[in-house]
Amino acid sequence: MSKTELMRTSLYVGGTSPARMIQSGFYHADCLVYDLEDAVSTGEKDAARFLVYNAIKYQRPKDKYILIRINGIYSSELDEDLEAAVRAQPDAIRIPKVEYAEEVARIDEKITVIEKEAGLPVGGIQIWCNIESYQGALNARDIAKASPRVVAMALGAEDFTASMAAQRTKSGWEIFYARNLVLMACREAGISAQDAVFSDIKDMDGLQRDLEMTRALGFDGKTCVHPSQIDAVNACFTPTEKEILNAQRVLDALRQAGMNHTGVCTVDGGMVDKPMEIRARTVLAKAKAAGIEVGGIVQ
Repeated sequence: MSKTELMRTSLYVGGTSPARMIQSGFYHADCLVYDLEDAVSTGEKDAARFLVYNAIKYQRPKDKYILIRINGIYSSELDEDLEAAVRAQPDAIRIPKVEYAEEVARIDEKITVIEKEAGLPVGGIQIWCNIESYQGALNARDIAKASPRVVAMALGAEDFTASMAAQRTKSGWEIFYARNLVLMACREAGISAQDAVFSDIKDMDGLQRDLEMTRALGFDGKTCVHPSQIDAVNACFTPTEKEILNAQRVLDALRQAGMNHTGVCTVDGGMVDKPMEIRARTVLAKAKAAGIEVGGIVQ
């Protein structure tokens, strides 16, 4: 896993507050999302665009994956957002409310034009797609493969449940199917799967229960709306020492079996098969990306 693949946490940062943009660089989030959309009122769009451009261009936090969430695909702000965002050169642009692959392809074309005009490497800026409606969820497979720039998709639970006329609950069963649609589409496309926000920033127990579902399903990360959520989310997606040691034991057993010219081996009395090998390698890759040391060796 490369640095850009460590996407456990992405923190939304309002584009109208220079102080918050500066503070965000000191939190432990892997990814920072400078927001030009929901966090910015209509009358402040121009100011936010200017602030975000300058924050990234001249005060970019070190060792962070930087995104800009632009306004909606059909908004009057789109072209100006893209012009400023591309020239600021974040790692990625996060597109809200994506419903069709054609929308992503159109954004890709616009980004390419601006890159060429600015003399920037074509394709250097990646795309994250927010899936926030039943239509987007149904088209998730096509959206995930709509452009080589797409490296992640995230479920937006609040807008999704509104599109379904459903009630948003902390148990999250109303988004269970959508979570799986997005997750499977990401796995098929080989991109990062980002889970929905847990919006109650005071309910840490509720967040922990939500994270248990998130991790069990197989997501790679989760968006945070408040810095207080970051450490819990990071912990959810960081392998524990026990998990790392178990992964090492699985791979060691497989190596020993290979030396003995057999593909059959056991760990703690259980047969080791291909799915266990894949999980073990995934655990160690995540540990390496997080810089975790086990037994004095960086895994």
